[in-house]
Amino acid sequence: MACKPCGVCLLVMIIAAAIVGGVLYVVKQNQSKSSGSSGKSEKEYADALKIAMQFFDVQKSGKLVNNKITWRGDSGLKDGSEAKLDLSQGLYDAGDAVKFNFPMAFTATMLSWAILERGSRMDSNGVDQLKHAQDSLKWITDYLVNCHPKENTLYIQVGDAEKDHKCWQKPESWTGKKPLTQINKTAPGSDVAAETAAALASASIVFKKTDSTYSSKLLKHAKQLFSFADKYRELYSVSIPEVKTYYNSTGYGDELLWAASWLYHATKEKDYIDFVTGSAADDYANFGKPSWFSWDNKLAGTQVLLSRVCFFGGEDGSESKLQKYKATAQSLMCTLLPESPSATKDRTEGGLIWITEWNALQHPVAAAFLASLYGDYMETSDTKELECDGKAFKPGDLREFARKQADYVLGDNPNSMSYLVGYGSKFPKFVHHRGASIPADEDPGCNDGFKYLASSKPNPNEATGALVGGPALNETYDDNRNNTQQTEPTTYSSALLVGLLSSLVTSSQSVEKSFP
Repeated sequence: MACKPCGVCLLVMIIAAAIVGGVLYVVKQNQSKSSGSSGKSEKEYADALKIAMQFFDVQKSGKLVNNKITWRGDSGLKDGSEAKLDLSQGLYDAGDAVKFNFPMAFTATMLSWAILERGSRMDSNGVDQLKHAQDSLKWITDYLVNCHPKENTLYIQVGDAEKDHKCWQKPESWTGKKPLTQINKTAPGSDVAAETAAALASASIVFKKTDSTYSSKLLKHAKQLFSFADKYRELYSVSIPEVKTYYNSTGYGDELLWAASWLYHATKEKDYIDFVTGSAADDYANFGKPSWFSWDNKLAGTQVLLSRVCFFGGEDGSESKLQKYKATAQSLMCTLLPESPSATKDRTEGGLIWITEWNALQHPVAAAFLASLYGDYMETSDTKELECDGKAFKPGDLREFARKQADYVLGDNPNSMSYLVGYGSKFPKFVHHRGASIPADEDPGCNDGFKYLASSKPNPNEATGALVGGPALNETYDDNRNNTQQTEPTTYSSALLVGLLSSLVTSSQSVEKSFP
């Protein structure tokens, strides 16, 4: 029998291992920099994409047809019944059993954008994920359409978040009432209404060729919701203060511009270009001040999306304010490139873009997705260089930045850990997720389930495809189910990751110059 080391000896061993690990990581990083290699192959990105797509199946509410997640079952079948609506579908946002429409709509918009820009890549090199992505998108948009029964009424949440968070219970086991929360003319919410409009407008383009009737239906709802959002301007967290605790919105101007941009791409109607270049731009566009892209702030996404019009021409491509969107997007790209004179210093030692401790990976993945997209726009439009304060960069530099952020997520980091559950040999085992933490054959009540939250055993069910919150600024990661800010996954982070990985599964750097 081997002797256990004494406390002091064990401490010395741990410190030594940490030093050696750090040295090895620095050497590995330097080798990667000198070779110019991202460290991952296209097949590895393809494998990661296939895994990431599974999280949308893990998060489904409703009647699960052809269910491939053995530990998940039907849930939320009566959702919406009190309003005589079928709100059974949609996705749970994270590890709970509430449907929050604001981040869910953003998830749909990002899935649509990924499909529109990367759909062909999703089906290349044996990836075969395009239909899966379309099916996941439709699961959300079917629900969002049902949430909009009247022109100026939108249901924006199913479930009581406060009560839900006092229980540790599988969605399948929930027997309590699920109250519905709505916005309307007397309690408006421009942010959530506009984001829903963006989701349905972008999805209408996705389904335009394969199901024109459904596409037209989505577009009709998108137009009505945008008009509602624009006419009755207010933050939904002002109209409904209780939502502040979970998904508080810091403004609605970015969603109005975002929705109008998607409606322009869906319709080519001049009214929407006029909106994004009119007084709304003066009020909300924040030109020259790049921002981070997230479920709460859509400005950076809007700037890149409208850059499309500038890159690929058209009668509106030279409009001065459109050029301002593109210029601001370019400024963002310059902050991302590590060698740029204006590069942000908000990075970890391992090179990960760093914005916030809570769900830390959302922002670098979002930034990498936008960078890969902007680089592809440059390549397709034969734009040779991007100038950052007198220093020139090529489209490939943006792609390399995106690759390195993706590689970090997939295990090229000081912890040598993949933050994508199910990918690689080492990934989180204590994901903050009710369903994953409770054995499939157990059905605990509200309070009894907390023993599984507190359990020292790894989750009995793997939340495959979950992108956890991620590391701390010092790059430590505490794989602890109670460590919500690091171990809880979200569907919107997964949608961003799908967009990023879809850009890396082939060496192609081109996109279609126009959507269908």
